[in-house]
Amino acid sequence: MGSLGKTTSRLRIALVAPPMKSVPPVGYGGTERVVAALADGLHARGHDVTLFASGDSTASGTLEPLAPVALWDAGYRGDVSAYMQLAAARIGREADRFDIVHSHLEYHGFLLARNARTPIVSTLHGRLDACGLPELLNEFRDIPLVAISENQRRWAPDNNWVATIHHGLPLDAMPHRSSPGEYLAVVGRISPEKGLVEAIELARRSGMRLRIAAKLHRPEEHAMFESDVRPAIDDGTAEFLGELEAEQRDPLLAGAFATLMLGAWPEPFGLVAIESLAAGTPVIARRAGALPEIIEPGVDGFIVDDLLEAELALTRIAALDRRLIRERALERFSTGRMVLDYEAVYAAVIESRNRERLTIPVMVPVSAAAPTSVALPTLASPSVAALPVSAVNAGERNGGQSELRESRARQQAAASVAERPRDRNGSVPIWHEDRR
Repeated sequence: MGSLGKTTSRLRIALVAPPMKSVPPVGYGGTERVVAALADGLHARGHDVTLFASGDSTASGTLEPLAPVALWDAGYRGDVSAYMQLAAARIGREADRFDIVHSHLEYHGFLLARNARTPIVSTLHGRLDACGLPELLNEFRDIPLVAISENQRRWAPDNNWVATIHHGLPLDAMPHRSSPGEYLAVVGRISPEKGLVEAIELARRSGMRLRIAAKLHRPEEHAMFESDVRPAIDDGTAEFLGELEAEQRDPLLAGAFATLMLGAWPEPFGLVAIESLAAGTPVIARRAGALPEIIEPGVDGFIVDDLLEAELALTRIAALDRRLIRERALERFSTGRMVLDYEAVYAAVIESRNRERLTIPVMVPVSAAAPTSVALPTLASPSVAALPVSAVNAGERNGGQSELRESRARQQAAASVAERPRDRNGSVPIWHEDRR
């Protein structure tokens, strides 16, 4: 991150994380790892970062504890909704201290984002197609949102998506090797939708040993372990390693012949995939969720539709260039790229708020012309084209380019707002009043 240099537009930024895991987390915790990387990157750029998270969090910035320690690490296993609402309420009291609030509370921050004076942008980390979320998203089409993949946002095309930003992590230190290992790896959790049964079957068919690093806490996870994993351990097909810390998990990925992600569950992103690629290890993944956005077939691994295709993919893994796989991952999924993308989003959202000052629309006589309703400015492409990956990476190689990138991002964000239709008072309304 240091090669990006300091920003010339210092912001007071509040990052809000769920209080269930620390930031960064101990063991399993995808959202918290991303928030930690973002906090560290924004702080390194010179922003004034305040992190609202559990009290045992250690990411950069000023910590404002939402709970004394991470709830799940303290043994809590109940409904977390009340704690998420408490987090949103805390931000509601303190939002005026900041230039922008970046929420990672999923839908629990939606009402606050609509009504707060300070602009609030929400990154959504989960699926958006079930449990009432389509209806909720339809109601909150006015608030600025960030998706973590194009696949994730496809069920809510009319929402106010400011950008799609793929996750980034500090991947430079990932161990790596140039030659394939002799085992297959699965990292994640014991769950039917994660494709563990399919991975065990592929290991049996190929004769390769499967090494499983997965968390095992809930009753249903223990039940699946007994029914599916233990028999594979007993017959020598699999080895169960439990939930590993990064110090053990990363070498596991680096030493594998391939990492398997064969679940039918549509991953909104897939951190395991980018970590495996950063270790130079190709990924064989089911054609589901965001994984086709991460894995280029024949380069980073293979996208498959069933076990027969997975068997064929295994025969072609050895021909892939592991050095190239790693180089591409470090370019596409760096913390630096993610930080610059979010800086562009912050600039766009703040600029829009400053131009129209976010006054709630007043009732007007029926005879009066209704204002034109538009969404917040959308940065040009699915992956924030205002900051193309090639330009970001060139800047990382040449720190002197960082200010030029930053200036261009601000100019494009402002131009996007300036080109929007205006109402009869010359304002650019951000409220979506048309609910068709």
